[in-house]
Amino acid sequence: MELWSLRLLSRMLHAFDNLCIRKDGTVNRKWDKFLGTQVPANPQAKCGVSTVDVIVDFEKDVWVRLFIPKKKSRKLYSLYKKSKPQAQKLFPIIFFYHGGGFVFLSPDSVCYDTFCRRLARKCHALVISVHYRRAPEHKFPAAYDDCFAALEWLQSGQATQCLPRSIDPRCIDLSRVFLCGDSAGGNIAHHVAVRASETEISPLCIKGVMLLSPFFGGQERTPAEIRVRNVPMVSVKRLDWYWKSFLPHGANRDHPACNIFGRNSPDLSDVSLPSVLIIIGGLDILQDWETRYADCLNRAGKDVKVFFYKNGIHSFGLFDQTHITKQMFFNIMGFIDNH
Repeated sequence: MELWSLRLLSRMLHAFDNLCIRKDGTVNRKWDKFLGTQVPANPQAKCGVSTVDVIVDFEKDVWVRLFIPKKKSRKLYSLYKKSKPQAQKLFPIIFFYHGGGFVFLSPDSVCYDTFCRRLARKCHALVISVHYRRAPEHKFPAAYDDCFAALEWLQSGQATQCLPRSIDPRCIDLSRVFLCGDSAGGNIAHHVAVRASETEISPLCIKGVMLLSPFFGGQERTPAEIRVRNVPMVSVKRLDWYWKSFLPHGANRDHPACNIFGRNSPDLSDVSLPSVLIIIGGLDILQDWETRYADCLNRAGKDVKVFFYKNGIHSFGLFDQTHITKQMFFNIMGFIDNH
C-alpha cells in the first residue's frame, strides 16, 4: 500500500475506534464486532496455509488460531540462505500476539489472519496467534497472563493434539519457539519472554523474540512524539488513551508494563532473555522508545538485532507497505534461520 492509501485507511480505522469508544471510556463490543472484519478459520489450505481455532481457556475466552503451512520446501529460504536439511523437516513454532492497543482486534481480524498466514508460509512455521482478554474490561496483567497461559498450553502437549491428521506432531520442533508481536503484541512478547525466563517450560525452548513496532512508552515526551505528526495509524492522544485503558487504575506511563527501563521497572541484567529482533519505522512516533529499548538491552548484555526502515509507519508490515514489508519478512526469516 502507498502512503496516501495508508492515510485513508488510518482515517477509517480512527473513525471505527471512535464509534466503538463510549464517552465513559468503555468499549461497545457489539459495535466492535459489527464493524470489524473477521474471517473464519479454514481447514482447507489457502495460499498454502490452513487454519484451525482452538479454545485454551473457555471461562476466560482465551483461544488460538493455528496457521499450518503445507509440507513443502522453503523456496524463499533457498533464495535467502541455504538451510540445513534437518531444519527443513521440522516446523519451528511462532507465537504471535496481535496489536490494537490492548483494546481492539483479534486473531480472526482480516489483517491478522492475512499477516499470520503469510508469516507461516514464508517462514514455513506453525504460527499460533493468541486471542487474549482486552482492555478496558480486563486491565494489566490480563493480556500477559493469557498469552503466557497459551505458552503453557503448548507445553502441556494439547496443541499437537489439535493438528490435522496430515501433520505429524513429530514434525513440530518444540526446541525452536519464537515469540512475535506487533505494537501492543510486541509489548506482550517482551513480557511473556521475561516470565518464561523465570519459569520451567521444558520441553519448550524459546530461541528468539521478534518485536515489530513494539508499543513501549513513558511519561516524558520523546523528540519523535513531538516531531512526527500527521502520520498514518497512530497518534500520541490515542496511544495515551490505550495506556490509560490497559494500565491499573491510578498508574501512569512509567509503569513497568509501559516503560520497560524506567525507574519503576525491574533490572533485566540478570534475566536470561533470548535473542531479540526489533523492527523500527522512521515514520513511527514510537521509534524513540523502541530505540531506547534496544539500547538498554544492549547495555544489559543481551543479543539484539535492530532493523530500521526510514519510510516505515507504525506496524508497516501489517499493511504491506510497498517493498519494505517484503524486506522485513526476509529479516524475520533470517533471524529464525540463524536460531
